This record gives sequence, C-alpha cells and structure tokens, in this order.
Amino acid sequence: MKPPEPSFVKSDDVDVAVWDCGGRGPAVILLHGLAGSSRELLPTAYALTDRFRVLLVDQRGHGFSSRLPQDVSRHAFTNDVIRVIETFAPEKPVALVGQSMGAHTAFLTAHRRPDLVRQLVMLEGHVSGSNRPEESLELGAFFRSWPSTFTTAEDALSFLGASPLAAAWIADMETTQEGLRPRFDPDVMERAIRAVHEPRWDEWESLRVPTVAVFGDNGMFTPEQKDELLRRRPETIRADISNASHDAHLDAFDEWAAVLREHLALHA
Repeated sequence: MKPPEPSFVKSDDVDVAVWDCGGRGPAVILLHGLAGSSRELLPTAYALTDRFRVLLVDQRGHGFSSRLPQDVSRHAFTNDVIRVIETFAPEKPVALVGQSMGAHTAFLTAHRRPDLVRQLVMLEGHVSGSNRPEESLELGAFFRSWPSTFTTAEDALSFLGASPLAAAWIADMETTQEGLRPRFDPDVMERAIRAVHEPRWDEWESLRVPTVAVFGDNGMFTPEQKDELLRRRPETIRADISNASHDAHLDAFDEWAAVLREHLALHA
C-alpha cells in the first residue's frame, strides 16, 4: 500500500512529517509506536476514510521526521502533535489514536489540550511506567545490535525474523548507497522510551477526554496492569482483541479495525 506524499510542519527545531490520507468527516490522527512509523498504520487509516478524515504523523526521531532530535521529552512529543492539530485540523477537536508509545503521546496530548481532542483511543498503551530502570537500556542495546545497514530485504528478514513487526520494520527502511537503513537511531529510541517509563497516574486520573483502552490478549500488559488502568479511571472503556499481540494493528488487523471503527463512531 503506497502512502501519499508527506507534508511537513516545523515544531521547534524538528520537521514533523504528516500524511493526509483523505476522507471526509471528523478528523482522526494516528500515532505509531516506538521505532515504528506511519507506514504501518496505513491499513488502519484506509479502513477509516469512508467516515473520517485521517492524518498520520511520524513522531520525532521516526519515519520521515527529523531523525536526530535533541529533545525527546514527552513534552516535546506532545508539542509536535498539538502543532499538527493546529496546522492541519484546527476547526474542530480531533480523535487521537495511538499504539504503544503513540498511545502514551496521545494520552498526554489529550491531557494537556482537552480543547483540541474529542476522543482518545489507546492500543496497547499504559501510564504506569516501568519499575525496571534497565528496560530502556535493553531496548537501546537491542536496536544497536542491528547492522547499521542491510544489503537486501532478505538479509534484514534473516536477521530480524519473520514476524508482522519485522515485516513492518523492513518495509519502512530507507534505501541508501550502502543498503537498507532503519529510519530511526538506537540512541534516540533509548532516550525516548526512558521518558515513557515514568509513571503518569496524576495525568491519567485527571484526564477529561472520553477514552477507550484497547488490549491484545497476548499483549504487553498483565491482567493486573489492565485492571489498574480502569480502577484508577473507571469511566474508561476497555476493549480486548483475542489472539492479538502488542502489535494488534499488524497481527489482528480485522479485529482491530472493527473495534476502532465501533468506538470512533461513539464521538463522531
């Protein structure tokens, strides 16, 4: 599936890539997870364009946006989304939909600027942070273990393995003279996810935007973590996708698209 051409908006010293997938109706903005990009959300976008205008955003340090931003704080990420909303969809509040780190960005944006957001959908996102300080270091080490470039897509597949997530990473790689290069920097990924691992319960409990938390049955979070999210904010709607991983938008697409369409219709 070929994406449209990106537009760019300047946010501080960062160029943020925005993909307008068209469609008529209320605006929906989709945010990918760590080390991902808008490309992996194109099927989700096109599943919505019959009822919504859909925008995809490459978060800073990802995809076609600036690769090496100095500021990877949560505040910087939410600034980018606010800038996108104010530039591309200023007329009415938007729905924000995010996966993993993108869900975290969407949640904090909705908390900061509820006037800009009519609805929040979090796929495999959470706000509790991590009690393992080494987790971000491990992720950084994993990405640094990759070759800086792969000679061919087949080489990348051999190294990364055959999974929907690996296929998304490979499809997104940049073609250079040296070979295929991931569209992210390992050090930036490590610094970015470290900020996501800080607990954000105060913001969660004071969030005023209607919210749906979507989980894969085989996703990242324990039953206790899922329950706590709703216990601390009972008005949150929960939806579960069977036989889905943390990357339900890739490995359980039909179910994910159906759940998303159903809940977006509640506040269209």
